[in-house]
Amino acid sequence: MRNVAGTVFLWATLVTQGAMGQGPGQRKLELDDLYRLREVGDPQISPDGTWVAYTVSLPDSSEDQANSDIWMTSWDGARSVRLTSRKSSEHTPRWSPDERYLTFLSDRDDAREVDQVWLLDRSGGEAERITDLPGGVSDYAWSPDGKRLALIVRDPDPDSAASSPDTTHKTTPRPIVLDRYQFKEDEIGYLDSRRDHLYLFEVAGRKAEILTPGEYNELWPSWSPDSRSIAFVSKRRPEFDRTNNWDLYVVEARAGASPRQLTTFEGPDMDPQWGGRPPSWSPDGRQLAYVQGGPLKLIYYAGQKVAVVPAAGGPARVLTPTLDRNVLSPVWSADGASILFLLEDDRVTDVASVPSGGGKIEQLTRGRGFVSDLAVGPGGKVAVLAGTPTVPAEVFAVEGGGLRRLSRQNDSWLAGIRLTPVEEISFKSRDGRPIHGFLVRPIDYRAGTRVPAVLKIHGGPVYQFSNEFDLEWQLLAAEGFAVVAANPRGSSGRGEKFSTAIWADWGNKDGQDVLAAVDYAVAAGVADPGRLGVGGWSYGGILTNQVIARDRRFKAATSGAGQSNALAGYGTDQYVREYEAELGTPWGNTAAWLKVSFPFVHADRIVTPTLFLCGDKDFNVPLLNSEQMYQALKSLGRETQLVIYPGEHHGIKKPSYQRDRLERYLDWYGRHLKHQPDRASTR
Repeated sequence: MRNVAGTVFLWATLVTQGAMGQGPGQRKLELDDLYRLREVGDPQISPDGTWVAYTVSLPDSSEDQANSDIWMTSWDGARSVRLTSRKSSEHTPRWSPDERYLTFLSDRDDAREVDQVWLLDRSGGEAERITDLPGGVSDYAWSPDGKRLALIVRDPDPDSAASSPDTTHKTTPRPIVLDRYQFKEDEIGYLDSRRDHLYLFEVAGRKAEILTPGEYNELWPSWSPDSRSIAFVSKRRPEFDRTNNWDLYVVEARAGASPRQLTTFEGPDMDPQWGGRPPSWSPDGRQLAYVQGGPLKLIYYAGQKVAVVPAAGGPARVLTPTLDRNVLSPVWSADGASILFLLEDDRVTDVASVPSGGGKIEQLTRGRGFVSDLAVGPGGKVAVLAGTPTVPAEVFAVEGGGLRRLSRQNDSWLAGIRLTPVEEISFKSRDGRPIHGFLVRPIDYRAGTRVPAVLKIHGGPVYQFSNEFDLEWQLLAAEGFAVVAANPRGSSGRGEKFSTAIWADWGNKDGQDVLAAVDYAVAAGVADPGRLGVGGWSYGGILTNQVIARDRRFKAATSGAGQSNALAGYGTDQYVREYEAELGTPWGNTAAWLKVSFPFVHADRIVTPTLFLCGDKDFNVPLLNSEQMYQALKSLGRETQLVIYPGEHHGIKKPSYQRDRLERYLDWYGRHLKHQPDRASTR
């Protein structure tokens, strides 16, 4: 039934599309291409299967922020329509069951700058805001009968202007009083008594009422097919901050109803840190499909599995018990015979399915690409986001074992630029363990020539570099650098044992693995051993610090939002549960904390010129960690620089700051690996 050969051919076509057929009119990539790259996301198939709505995000240089709009494409790919074009962003498109309306979230025309639900009548006219909730709406879902919405609504901020009776003077914020175990979270800030609750919203009457009052947070609402019940995810237990044990619940869609707990697994069910889609109801309304995590003691190192649980209550069943790979976003097929999901493997993610009663897993897409989202529609229709290292993600239909292009948001841009192929590589680490990664040669590379090379290290640590588009890699290649990247132990994509290999031992085995990638590039005759750089963000910054404290071969390093002194992280970032699970408490297991703090304790061993970067509002890996390492190297007389992005969190979002960061990377590596003037130091 599946044409696997056709799928592989399709993926191969995508791989070469952005890197081959380069004509005289094409130019090399430049920093300002950051403002031309369109990010496509969140595909949603219409109830009759004739359209797919999705989002397109493009940096707005005048407003210095990304602007997201709603688009839709016909299923045959012949028509593409832009539905919104305001300065404010619109996102989270959802179809009404009768297809008359397309709703979305936006903070347009809201003085509180919180998202509300907007209703766009497809027969014509302007979009209408239909909710007015002070705390804003973060997620929502249409009831199948089209009469109501399930909303996730945050309690209002008591210090916001809208919540204050004082309209004549700027109100002084009240003192922040904290009494929670986990008391801070990146992009949210300090965690107080405000919660995210499930609300019921009557579309006709524009009336909202709370379904789940109380002290808990709820997320990911999902309606039963008969519109009588709503499933959601929560941690409804005492001192829920102390655990990551998320569970599925279901509640009748009426005020005063009591939620019922469906899952009892001692581990996370639908862990939100992995992202994905809400739990999915079977077409007959009897079961829910979801992602079951691993044991709590393994925290984020644990594997993810597809599971189902009866909606009326009863034991859950894992449908992928022997699959040692992570899964995401399980969705029932329209006929109820199978469950589709995203399957992560070595450097790729594809769409797979498993019979709803359990059985053999079938891959619906195959090849060396990256599928990042999927939607299931009527008649077996499946839409995905898919891309490759030289083609940014676009919307595709999955048909006959292959992919058929539906959106072409980046085609005109790709036609005018030159990109370089990204090669998959495999090599052995110091202890003989096979490690996999990527090699990117400079755009005009001549065989047999050694060039300056940059080792890139990914974040996580439980994450992996995949066959997807990376603007930074391509910019480095355009400027004459080779890029070598590894998925060291600790990465996902190769099973739970591979991920847990760095447990409480950061920088050791994974450090050896990334250095082996450099050895490979040198042995291949590509990397110049005298002109090597290294860099990463988040755990990539952490491992960068570990590497330069253990090895002196690098002539330049960039460490973004990293950490070297784990003791400085305790109580200052958002990972208290994870720290205590993996390392114990600092006072109870001090040796383990000092072991992973090697770069700070042994900062005197670092000789590599290092550029540190971080946002000043980062609660994930706070700025103080970068400040400590900058101060240590400065005190030691090493060459170093610290760049702080005002108002930015862990992810740098302002386009001007994103461009600045990329330019500083190029300048730092250029100065130390190519002996060019340092432009960044003059700013």
